[in-house]
Amino acid sequence: MSGHSKWATIKRKKAATDAARGKLFTKYIREITLAARAGGSDSEANPRLRSAVSAAKAINMPASNIDRAIKRGAGEIEGAAYEETVYEGYGPGGVAILVEVATDNRNRTGGEIRSLFTKNGGALAEAGSVSYLFKPRGIIHVEKKSTVEDALLDAALEAGADDVISDSEDYFEVVTAPGKLEAVRAALQAGKFTVIHAEVAKVSSQLVPVDSKHAEAVLRLVDALEEHDDVQKVWSNFNISDEVLAKLSR
Repeated sequence: MSGHSKWATIKRKKAATDAARGKLFTKYIREITLAARAGGSDSEANPRLRSAVSAAKAINMPASNIDRAIKRGAGEIEGAAYEETVYEGYGPGGVAILVEVATDNRNRTGGEIRSLFTKNGGALAEAGSVSYLFKPRGIIHVEKKSTVEDALLDAALEAGADDVISDSEDYFEVVTAPGKLEAVRAALQAGKFTVIHAEVAKVSSQLVPVDSKHAEAVLRLVDALEEHDDVQKVWSNFNISDEVLAKLSR
């Protein structure tokens, strides 16, 4: 499991404040809206929407917010017209970074993303520069303390998962093809496994080791990008040791 995945888990644990939850709500509302616009308002026939709604419910987003976002995406009510785009760049230590954005003003957002890279020791790159390093994968985190690993492995593989990874102290990571994420998650929940988090992630097989000299700068850039109002997701291929991550997360 990459340092990025571990850092994302630490960030989710810290997202319990009202301000952080408000930002998270905004990002999920945009994702639900975009998913409904792209694939329709029927979550049973729209895997992206189904995944977005499940994620929103997992952070206790009110049903009324979810319903409005779906209707806005389906064109049943008015709302801002968001455009999806991806920015690519490099961070300190040569790590690759993908930034997924939903914006109603592409020129403004592009300038601001470039500025964040520059101010934090990185550089925006041309399209295609780093995206080839990343592959979409379904990722499901299952609580470790209440789970028997062999039972989870059997259930996950039977449901169509590709692998189960046990690097974390807190959870098992179940890896699936993107199109099988929801089916595997549903099967695990039906089997009484505790699913903490599930998403389609951009995963790189070419990880870049980052030493303590560059680690803080890399995480500062990732955090700055994630804090931008128009940024939906940030993916990177940095690999920072558990010891360094633990120090930086205090």
